[in-house]
Amino acid sequence: MGSLSIVLPNGQRVRFGNERPHDAVLTLKNYRVLRKAFRRGALGFAESYMDGDVDCSDLVGLFRFVLRNQAALNDSGRSLFSASVLDRIGHFQRRNTRQGSRRNITEHYDLGNAFFEAWLDKDLLYSSALYEDGATTLEAAQKAKLRAILDSLRLEPGMSMLEIGAGWGALALAAARDHGVSVRGITLSHEQLAHARARAQREGLDEQVRFDLEDYRDVTGQYDRIVSVEMIEAVGEQNWPRYFRTLHDRLKPGGIATLQAITIGEEHFETYQRQPDFIQRYIFPGGMLPTKSILAEQARAAGFRYEPVLAFGPSYARTLAEWRVRFEAAWPEIEELGFDERFRRKWLYYLAYCEAGFLEGSIDVGLYRLIRD
Repeated sequence: MGSLSIVLPNGQRVRFGNERPHDAVLTLKNYRVLRKAFRRGALGFAESYMDGDVDCSDLVGLFRFVLRNQAALNDSGRSLFSASVLDRIGHFQRRNTRQGSRRNITEHYDLGNAFFEAWLDKDLLYSSALYEDGATTLEAAQKAKLRAILDSLRLEPGMSMLEIGAGWGALALAAARDHGVSVRGITLSHEQLAHARARAQREGLDEQVRFDLEDYRDVTGQYDRIVSVEMIEAVGEQNWPRYFRTLHDRLKPGGIATLQAITIGEEHFETYQRQPDFIQRYIFPGGMLPTKSILAEQARAAGFRYEPVLAFGPSYARTLAEWRVRFEAAWPEIEELGFDERFRRKWLYYLAYCEAGFLEGSIDVGLYRLIRD
């Protein structure tokens, strides 16, 4: 389904797919890309793109073509789309122990607040927006997402709330300001912590909202509500039972936890589990997406009532497309921060790769409510 044209270094053009207009044109500048792809599969191709050995007219179109034709591509040349043994070992070594989690989170989120400020919305919300209820801009869609999360928690004034993975603080501050709850937010990022604390003080909410540098496994006490936005993806498969047990133990009886989580399709999980992908290798080391059934199983095993609230994968595709446009527009400013061309190409690859996944439905994002009876 779809079509792809490949332009070889000698100018020869090879076409794959049907007669519809090209989804993408892939231009090989040299043959190193083929050697890397045969040696390291899709990760080798990604390396070649980051190194400038290959260009593509439409990365999202390329990834959508690959996703639509995955079975045929695997049958015709599995080595091109499989991770090497060394890459699988490397992924295993990035496990999310306490020390590993600090290292993995720091590697991504401590690129500097100035970097993220250059292209995210003003609240620095680095998770899917919700393009519903008339939201047409990124800023409006992010506010709609915050409202949906806070509404799902059924907050009441005076309640206590824990946010695991508090980011730059926008959700915690909105909960305190709009719902009158006291919030404790935890993060493993020094950069995020400094920004969140400064913002809480600036908005006069530092008595109501507290931010700490802490691993979720070390939290004590109990809370009326817990929220965690796109954090389970960084927990790691071996830690899923511990994560859900912690949510249960930190909630008071009758309490509610809401997760915003990215999930991978059931049909893709076995291959994904066996072969680390581009995101796990270059963007979120140690990460692992659960399926929707795994979320349900883990939640129930921990003693929760499990309630899917909302699925909004198409909104994530639109969020990523907007981020990509903003990232490109902000590149001169980002480059001034010391980031090079390889970094630029890595991030464009990452954003397009994820956008294609949401457009094709191989990954999804949703809100899930967990109730402790």
